[in-house]
Amino acid sequence: MERVNGIGVGVGEIRVFLVDDHRVVRTGLAAYLGGEPGMRVVGQASDGIAALAEIAVLDRAGERPDVILMDLMMPRMDGIATTREVKKRWPEIEVVAVTSFVEEEKVRGALEAGAAGYLLKDADAPDVTAAIRSAVAGEVNLDPAAARALTASLRAPKHEQAPLTTREREVIVAIASGATNRQIARTLGLAERTARTHVSNILAKLGLTSRTQAAMWAVREGLVDKAGEP
Repeated sequence: MERVNGIGVGVGEIRVFLVDDHRVVRTGLAAYLGGEPGMRVVGQASDGIAALAEIAVLDRAGERPDVILMDLMMPRMDGIATTREVKKRWPEIEVVAVTSFVEEEKVRGALEAGAAGYLLKDADAPDVTAAIRSAVAGEVNLDPAAARALTASLRAPKHEQAPLTTREREVIVAIASGATNRQIARTLGLAERTARTHVSNILAKLGLTSRTQAAMWAVREGLVDKAGEP
C-alpha cells in the first residue's frame, strides 16, 4: 500500500466520485463500489456546484478522482454543464453519465461535454463497474439504448475538417474503432508514448476534450461509418 496524506491507497486503485441529487442512489452506489476490488469512493455531492468544490478539495489533497459517476438531471448545475466544467479543469478525470433518460439530445450533450460513458440507472451493478474500468482504460461504454440514440444523433451535416496530418487521420480512425493507445501503437507501429502524443495533438487541433468527441467527429466527417469502419 502507498500512503497519500496518511491515507492508505492501493497501487492501481480507481478513485470514484459520485454526483447525484438522490441520497439513496449515492448510498447504494457507494455501498456496492465499496466492496468492489480495486475501487474506492473518495467523495459524493448532490449537485454540480457542490461536486466542483469537493473535487477541488480532493485535488489539493492528492485524492483527485479518476472517474465520476454523474447524474444528468440535478438542481443548480446539471450533469452536462458539470461534465463540461470538470473536463475543462481536470481533463484527466473521466466522467460516466448515469441517468434515467436516453433522449438523443441528452446522450449527445453528455458525450460532447466529454463523458466517456452513458449508463441508465436501472443498469446491473456489473455494468457500472465495467463502465468505470472502461473509462479508466480510455474506452467508451454506452448503454445499448444510448448507443442507438447516438447513432441517430450522428446524422448531422459534415463540417470543414481541421488540417490533420495523414498519421493523425489514421489515429483518429483507430480511436473511432474503440482502440486504446496501446492498440493504436501496435497497429501503426508506434511507441505507445507517440500514440498518446498524437491523440493529444488531435484533440487540441479539433478543440475537443475526449476520445468520445474525437470518434463522433470522425463519423461526422465521413472518415469512418457509424459502425466504426473506415
